[in-house]
Amino acid sequence: MDGIDYSLFSGFRLLDVIDIILVAIIIYYIYSLIRGTIAVNILIGVALFYGVYIVVKQMHMRLLTEIFGGFISVGSIALIVVFQQEIRRFLLHVGKNISMKRKKVFWSFLGNKKAIQKDLTEDLKPIVEACRSMSRTRTGALLVFSKYFDEEYYQSSGEYIDAHISKRLIESIFHKNSPLHDGAVVIVDFKIMTASCVLPLSDSDDLPLQFGLRHRAAIGVTEISDAIAVIVSEETGEISFAKDGNVNMNVSPEELEQLLKDEL
Repeated sequence: MDGIDYSLFSGFRLLDVIDIILVAIIIYYIYSLIRGTIAVNILIGVALFYGVYIVVKQMHMRLLTEIFGGFISVGSIALIVVFQQEIRRFLLHVGKNISMKRKKVFWSFLGNKKAIQKDLTEDLKPIVEACRSMSRTRTGALLVFSKYFDEEYYQSSGEYIDAHISKRLIESIFHKNSPLHDGAVVIVDFKIMTASCVLPLSDSDDLPLQFGLRHRAAIGVTEISDAIAVIVSEETGEISFAKDGNVNMNVSPEELEQLLKDEL
């Protein structure tokens, strides 16, 4: 009577609505991971390429259709190669969220959160004090906290140390006359595993121009792994905290301690 054909919605189920919502969430989540990076431009190029393929196919241009079709047939493999870092980041984010929820449930049953916080405070004290001291003296530093030690990834580009953390050790590593002051220190389970580590730089287009190699390396390593990073600026002495490709600037030592407690 009102001119609307309700037969179109007759086969529509609640599961279909849930399906659409889940797909929308996945698309948004993937976009949030690649936003501001060169991967967006690559994705636009792939979309345009596929659009041209559809056009030439509809126009029955056989030669171009065969050429473009050959690329499309291996497109899934090419996309995996091109977007391997983004796929790695997506899977790491998913696994990290599940792992964090499991740990929260575990410690809630254990019920000794105060003791854990006390132990963390003692373990973090030399790190926070070293960052405070290097901030005052404007000593450039980059510390990466990883949940596991990837020997092939970290040790191949740095000097293997495997030493317990101390304030003096951290300061001596980043002293300007030290042969190890360039690069990053990788910390796993509150032990310094490697120093002078070379990290991948972020390719994000949204980074401020004042960001130097330390900030770009900190962002880069947190983009492709579940590690977190602490940066001390050599120019300003400012302490920064990097996680998931984002940076908190001008962090006080007290704020840094709390951030590390929350993550570690």
